[in-house]
Amino acid sequence: MLTIEQAREFAREWIAAWNLHDLDSIVAHYSDEIVFCSPFVERLGADASGTVHGRAALWKYFAAALGKFPSLRFHLRAVLVGVDTVTILYDSVNGLLAAETMALNEAGLITRVWAHYDKLE
Repeated sequence: MLTIEQAREFAREWIAAWNLHDLDSIVAHYSDEIVFCSPFVERLGADASGTVHGRAALWKYFAAALGKFPSLRFHLRAVLVGVDTVTILYDSVNGLLAAETMALNEAGLITRVWAHYDKLE
């Protein structure tokens, strides 16, 4: 189980990778078998189910997201720890408040994500 300090460090690194728009660093946080669920998946044309499966597909999805939001910058608000999970609460694009709950494997890689937003455009 993650300590709160480990979870905070993970969140800081994750946010920093996004703010640098460093796609390889972003995707390096995810396992090969990642299952990523977000309302934005369908909106960005990746999959009507709202789910992306696998690291290669996630790389393409994130590349599309960075292309659509070239000024993307996240601001970390809070980090919450569960059993083999971490939830990162942050200010996202277009004034959205976002929370992503991430399940982590033994290597500390994200295996599953549930993304939530306070509103959708």
